[in-house]
Amino acid sequence: MSRGGLDWRPIGIAAGAAVLVAAVGGTLTDVGPWYQSLDKPAWTPPDWLFPVAWTAIFACATLSAVQAWRATGGAMRDAVVGLFAANGFLNVLWSLLFFRLRRPDWAVIEVAVLWLSIAALIGLLWGRSRPAALLLVPYLLWVGVAAALNLEIVRRMGAFG
Repeated sequence: MSRGGLDWRPIGIAAGAAVLVAAVGGTLTDVGPWYQSLDKPAWTPPDWLFPVAWTAIFACATLSAVQAWRATGGAMRDAVVGLFAANGFLNVLWSLLFFRLRRPDWAVIEVAVLWLSIAALIGLLWGRSRPAALLLVPYLLWVGVAAALNLEIVRRMGAFG
């Protein structure tokens, strides 16, 4: 699948995976009446910012995955691909827990694991491809904001269910 010496496989796979995670997560996300009724802090980002931020984050994650693919091989590449796959699963799981099951109390635990999976990717990639690691920093920061927001909603509203 090489044209002019460029291997397009990692680009296609990374982009396809990012679109799949974004589509499934977006399908699970409902900012309708239930979400609007939550007691959210004043510092909650405006609703329009979420799709803009996630689009930029998924673009950066795609570029990171391609850089990581090119910078690694063998067992290390398998580990990186596995961590990206686990991260995509955790990303979708958070949307399922928070929006579909309406369990921000469960989601606040899961978002910590999601954040740790991003930190693990950054740590794993730091010595092999600093650009790949740095491309994940906005994702880590945004999930940190989401985690703080999720925790504050739970703190304000108590247990759900």
